[in-house]
Amino acid sequence: MKNSKKLFSIANNYIPGGVNSPARSFKHVGGTPFFVHKSQGAYLYDVDNKCYIDYVGSWGSMILGHNNSKISKATISTLKNGLSFGTPTEIEILMSQLICSLVKSIEMLRMVNSGTEATMSAIRLARGYTNRSKIIKFIGCYHGHVDYLLVNSFYDELANNDNPIISSGIPFDFIRNTIVCAYNDLDSVRKIFENYPTDIAAIIVEPVAGNMNCVLPKKKFLQGLRTLCDEFNALLIMDEVMTGFRVALGGAQQYYDIYPDITCLGKIIGGGMPIGAFGGKKELMNKLAPMGKVYQAGTFSGNPLVMAAGYTCLQQIKKPNTYEKLNHLTSYLSSGLRLAAKKNNIPIIVNNIGSMFGLLFTKDNNVTCYSDVLRCNTKLFRTFFHMMLKEGIYFTPSPFETNFVSLAHTMNDIQKTIDIADICFSRL
Repeated sequence: MKNSKKLFSIANNYIPGGVNSPARSFKHVGGTPFFVHKSQGAYLYDVDNKCYIDYVGSWGSMILGHNNSKISKATISTLKNGLSFGTPTEIEILMSQLICSLVKSIEMLRMVNSGTEATMSAIRLARGYTNRSKIIKFIGCYHGHVDYLLVNSFYDELANNDNPIISSGIPFDFIRNTIVCAYNDLDSVRKIFENYPTDIAAIIVEPVAGNMNCVLPKKKFLQGLRTLCDEFNALLIMDEVMTGFRVALGGAQQYYDIYPDITCLGKIIGGGMPIGAFGGKKELMNKLAPMGKVYQAGTFSGNPLVMAAGYTCLQQIKKPNTYEKLNHLTSYLSSGLRLAAKKNNIPIIVNNIGSMFGLLFTKDNNVTCYSDVLRCNTKLFRTFFHMMLKEGIYFTPSPFETNFVSLAHTMNDIQKTIDIADICFSRL
């Protein structure tokens, strides 16, 4: 990693922490992040010409694999006509029509430029529609770097906690209307609704918690949230920035057959380009400006290059057998990692759903919430991560993030990963 170390040293002089997003910094695993020169399919190539089998996939965006030829062709073709116009374009309509046809709960949607913008705008819409202020989120679920969502304490602990906010620079007043519950704990959510029966505008939830590793909802959790929102006239917002078009073609909501009032999307729908979107029923979405009084805008929203990349991506993944292949590869990999760990007496839980999977080094039988994740052996994770990285396998560089399989991964890639993991487990 000679060249990566050199570049990282230079980067630290001009970019905070040497990276433009903290997750890339290797803070949770230590060491120097590798700098990428190019990518193709399931592989990344660093500036020292080392090849890695990539299970991060630009943090879940690359469901087709890197540098997909059809996406590149569509983007280059669009590029020839201009980068950005600041006016409506036909490709925005085509993209919106396609998403509405694939996601059952969405009749109308608004394009934005990131997942953070999507969740922020969805919450503003929910508050404007209900004329209520409070929202419920879950500890361990990440919805972007919005001030009032960067809270890591339960509601009844806020006043007595010296550090209830994840980031400095956020006044306490900004989080007064944010109530935090434990993921998979319906009783705590009902208690909040009973305490504030006419004050809750919305619940926002990751249907699969992919920002505290990969934590699945309990059987009745999502349905319970839907029922509580209906009972107390609040809205249910599903943050499917990660799970949308990843867990199933229609998202986690299709997989679990639980449908929200507002869906937030990102990552995959951009085909590798920066994007976000939020959508729901027409009655709700028409509350947005210019039709309604809930203001939202963006200079680059619906950018033609992004729309071309995203539209081409979705056209490919909606083809038959896409998700059967993804699910098979991910299930095979997850099962192989479990067996390899068991063979070497390494306590681990490998959670997987769709083409997402997470590695949790723990002696517990189940991991269902953030406090369970915090009990996992992060030291063992760090050691395993670097062992695998040395052998050319790139798992997510954090015990609090999930991994992804793409359509570009082959069974040879999967088997090679299992075989290398077996060797690494034996050395732990």
